[in-house]
Amino acid sequence: MNRKDNIMEKMTSELELIERHVMMLRATRENQPIGIIRLSEILGIPKHKVRYSLRLLENEGLISPSTEGARVTERYDEFMANVEQSLDGLRKRIDRLREIFSRT
Repeated sequence: MNRKDNIMEKMTSELELIERHVMMLRATRENQPIGIIRLSEILGIPKHKVRYSLRLLENEGLISPSTEGARVTERYDEFMANVEQSLDGLRKRIDRLREIFSRT
């Protein structure tokens, strides 16, 4: 594997992780309170990955654990709006990159 492939793999991996976190937040909001097993079933994601994402989301203040299961916090709407805005910015950057490649 060459260096370019490694760079693209890292970018793809990061995007997949963000996608998983966003899917988990949405599923949590729609089914709260919800536990690890149920999230795993709904999303088709292994429990260990659900556990990891929930821990990260809790550390970011987006998920609140309880004895009944996870719940989203009041930061949910702001976070999702920021994700959408960030994706718009990424789309513009990708379009610029495509433009550069089309010139070659």
